[in-house]
Amino acid sequence: MVITGEARGATMTGGRDGDRRPVPPPKGPLRFLARRLEEEHARTGHDRDPGYIERQVPRRRAVTACFSPEVRGLEHRPAEGPAPVIGNHNAAWYMPDSWVTALAFVGRRGTAHPACTLTFDLLSAVPLVGTFLGRIGAIPAASDDAAGALAAESLVLDYPGGDGEACRPWTDRNRIVFGGRTGLVRLALRTGVPVIPVVAHGSHDSVVVLSRGAGIARWLGLPGMHITVFPIPLGPLGVTTVLLPPPPLPSSITVEFLPHLTWPALGPEAADDTETVARCTDEVVGVMQAALDRLRVEQAHPVLRGTCNLASRLVRR
Repeated sequence: MVITGEARGATMTGGRDGDRRPVPPPKGPLRFLARRLEEEHARTGHDRDPGYIERQVPRRRAVTACFSPEVRGLEHRPAEGPAPVIGNHNAAWYMPDSWVTALAFVGRRGTAHPACTLTFDLLSAVPLVGTFLGRIGAIPAASDDAAGALAAESLVLDYPGGDGEACRPWTDRNRIVFGGRTGLVRLALRTGVPVIPVVAHGSHDSVVVLSRGAGIARWLGLPGMHITVFPIPLGPLGVTTVLLPPPPLPSSITVEFLPHLTWPALGPEAADDTETVARCTDEVVGVMQAALDRLRVEQAHPVLRGTCNLASRLVRR
């Protein structure tokens, strides 16, 4: 996922914002999705439907219940006003912790209050999937809409690590990996709005990813649509791909909202200083990594705990 604030048009890849290399556009059948994605980027306004979200809440709670979710730090959720929320991305295409986080905000702010999530660009281009995401408030991460959302007093939930973090190898499951992306921190500095970090533990234990498959993604031309991975997971039948994904394990998930981070001594001009933005982003990552390290110790063996919790509930039924 490419964080908001990046230039539209030429697709970029690489390290920290501002140090990106252009990549060629996708070829063959993927051109259709690329054109759809450009249309999504060019749109003004979105299709968020509070009534539809309200109807989805019970279903999402039923699904996330399979992961025995625990939410901490609820006092750090703002009840109103603009709120840039930064989280760590997990569990590849399932992302159960993202739903747990979103439901926690719905419980605090309701569905009528404006809120949006920056999501994978490619998903916004897929028919039906893109429509569903638009109705629940998702916007393409490489669009320029986050700034407008904050100006409209909206909550903006972002996962800067994007697909690279969501599809990181299982052995890196307890690492925060933003890949140098700084867009939402830059925007927070420019607007003076505090950043709200949120950390999830246990979610990435639910999918055993062996490799990001970055080489396959390049061969397919996926970077032309802001997608840098073609994950290779391990399932019950052995090694597979994203085209035949294994079911997630019922890992116990802990989501913790952390105290707000702000930099009152820095003015809006700090957003234009690359070193200052990088330093503030590193501070966010450091706080989140410390929380994840603590949760790893406090909530050890999430798959075992989650499996036992799920089995216990099924027996009681």
